Amino acid sequence: MLVGFLVVICLIFFLDSRRGKREKDQLIHDMEEKNNLYKKEAMLAAKEAVQKDIEKFQEETKERRQELSKMEAKLSKKEEVLEDKLQEVATKDAEVKRKMDELMDKEDYLAELVQKQMQELERISGMSSEDAKKLLMEQLKIDLQQEANNLIRENENHIREVSNEKAKEILTGVMQRCVIDHVVESTVASVSLPSDEMKGRIIGREGRNIRTLETLTGVDLIIDDTPEAVVLSCFDPVRREIAKLALEKLVADGRIHPVRIEEMVEKARVEIEQKIKQEGENAAMEMGIMNLNKELIKTLGRLYYRTSYGQNVLLHSLEVGHIAGMIAAEIGANVKVAKRAGLLHDIGKAVDQTQEGTHIELGVELARKYGEKEEIIHAIEAHHDDVTANTIEAVLVKLADAVSAGRPGSRRDTLEIYIKRLQKLEEIALSYDGIKQSFAVQAGREIRVVVQPEKFDDVASTRLARDIARRIEEELDYPGQIRVTVVREIRTTEIAK
Repeated sequence: MLVGFLVVICLIFFLDSRRGKREKDQLIHDMEEKNNLYKKEAMLAAKEAVQKDIEKFQEETKERRQELSKMEAKLSKKEEVLEDKLQEVATKDAEVKRKMDELMDKEDYLAELVQKQMQELERISGMSSEDAKKLLMEQLKIDLQQEANNLIRENENHIREVSNEKAKEILTGVMQRCVIDHVVESTVASVSLPSDEMKGRIIGREGRNIRTLETLTGVDLIIDDTPEAVVLSCFDPVRREIAKLALEKLVADGRIHPVRIEEMVEKARVEIEQKIKQEGENAAMEMGIMNLNKELIKTLGRLYYRTSYGQNVLLHSLEVGHIAGMIAAEIGANVKVAKRAGLLHDIGKAVDQTQEGTHIELGVELARKYGEKEEIIHAIEAHHDDVTANTIEAVLVKLADAVSAGRPGSRRDTLEIYIKRLQKLEEIALSYDGIKQSFAVQAGREIRVVVQPEKFDDVASTRLARDIARRIEEELDYPGQIRVTVVREIRTTEIAK
């Protein structure tokens, strides 16, 4: 039975293995068929894609061919247009060459014609072309010079009219706003005495009192027959003021002897030094200058006792500073620089009696020594044209100095200096050829020159006035300004019979 069971199992296993093999073969067969089917489908899809690509490529190729055909047509048209233009250019070039040839022929003909005309003109005039050119150039130079002189004269007249009106307006306004008294002093001073008996006490026993006073002060005492007065003479105004103050103190005290004289002179010297310092400070404060060096303030205060042509130099300096500052404000220049330079422009006159050099050189030295700016130093140096003024403030100081010194009554000259200046003015005018007469008028502030009319025309008269003015500036020293007037007169007389 066991054997039968095993046989049955083996039979079943055999049958199963046979069936499995068949199923396996069938599965393989099915797989192969599916694989073939997939291959066919893939081949069909690939063929369709290739066909589509071919169709797309053919379509694009067709479009590009059409575009190329259009572009080829356009290029053909452009080539035709370019050929036409090249042909046109060639035609024009030929025309231009032809005209150039014609012009060259005409130019040669004209040159020949001009040459013949020049030869004919030279034959007729008896002059060569070079001589004619020289004559023409000379005439042209004369005409141009005449035109230039006329233009210069017209411009000068216009500028003079406009500038004179504007300058008068500014100066009159400034001078009305600036009025400073002028103190006229000389080299002598007098001291009033209570009685003539005081003269003997001043002289002292064997003249010891007067000698002591003269020695200590450097002043000459003149005791003459003038009733109840003693005259003090000294060129240095500070020493004269010290002597005057000391003598007044001695006369008031009544005790006059050498020791007392020495004490009073020393007190007077201290008072005058304080007065000098105070005047300098007052001047600086009046001008609104607060940073002036102390030593420069003292030197400025010494100008209170200094005069020039009878004009107090400190008051003159104040006036110059005010005028320069006002004009600077009117024209838009630096007011502070103009005021400062105007106040210090004559600072050298405070020491020019004790040191060598002109007041300008000494003033420049003082200003530089005490730290003044170069623009201030330049204005001091240029206010009498020792150097050319190259700043507007320097010009304003020079102008204000002339206004202050030139106004009537501000200064006085000695008779001898006045007469010499008038004579020199007339000599300068008469030194030119063709001058009939010259007259110094208006107290030497104007020179009138009468010329021979046949030797001077209007332009030459203008040039003569300018030349005389320049010579006066170079050769004369004078306060203010001098006007030069040239008179040219022609008189024609005819008698009716």
